[in-house]
Amino acid sequence: MPELPEVETVKRGLSPFLAGRKILSVKKTRPDLRWPIPASLEQVLTGARILKLERRGKYILWHTQDEMVMILHLGMSGRVLITKDLPKVKDAHDHLTFKTEDGFFIRYNDPRRFGFVDIVPLKNLAEYPSLAALGPEPLSTAFNAYALRQKINKKQSSIKSVLLDQTIIAGLGNIYVCEALHRSGISPRRKAKNISENKMDRLVVAIRVVLQDAINAGGSTLKDHLQTSGEMGYFQHQFRVYSREGEECMKKSCSGMIKRIIQSGRSTFFCGKCQR
Repeated sequence: MPELPEVETVKRGLSPFLAGRKILSVKKTRPDLRWPIPASLEQVLTGARILKLERRGKYILWHTQDEMVMILHLGMSGRVLITKDLPKVKDAHDHLTFKTEDGFFIRYNDPRRFGFVDIVPLKNLAEYPSLAALGPEPLSTAFNAYALRQKINKKQSSIKSVLLDQTIIAGLGNIYVCEALHRSGISPRRKAKNISENKMDRLVVAIRVVLQDAINAGGSTLKDHLQTSGEMGYFQHQFRVYSREGEECMKKSCSGMIKRIIQSGRSTFFCGKCQR
């Protein structure tokens, strides 16, 4: 599933083509994705001018001049492609196509159809269920060691599981939690309530750094993620632990090997020597 860096990369790729532009047409090729596509989507967006795009957690928000907001979630395999022309051979997984006043086509492509779109009035956005419960943005000033400590200092669950909880921090996923825990020297099995103050400080810094590094690299392309230009992301070449089971730890002065365990049904990669 695309995580914060991938979604941010898509948002940044879309903004120059959408912000301040009018949508001339909207075409959908099926009635549903994960959930039904709103019947009002075409009516609301056709002729609408997009004021700005925002990202909240793993959601991209299209704000219109008429104070409506389209919410886009990429699901497991969703991608957004921007082209000057439509492909000569129609892609069966292009489920939504938007044409802008500049003549560009913005295509939402989703082979597994786990993504979704919705339309809500701006005045109701804060109460939208998927957004209302989200924790702070990890790249915002609202996210800091003190705030994180207050949320997790009584949690019996592993720090890995807690960091994946979107009500604690918005946007983090399996890849970047593994990477941040390695950079901060914290075992993914350690109980959240037992993280020391010093390590909590290091963890917050590591989360910020790994997310920013991934955004700068265009995200991680393991299978589905593409930038809006059609290019892959490149952060997978900077992984220190993720998907490196059996390889040597990349930290200086550490000769440990990367291990893989299963936590809550998901693979966790870490170094058993330098992560405590």
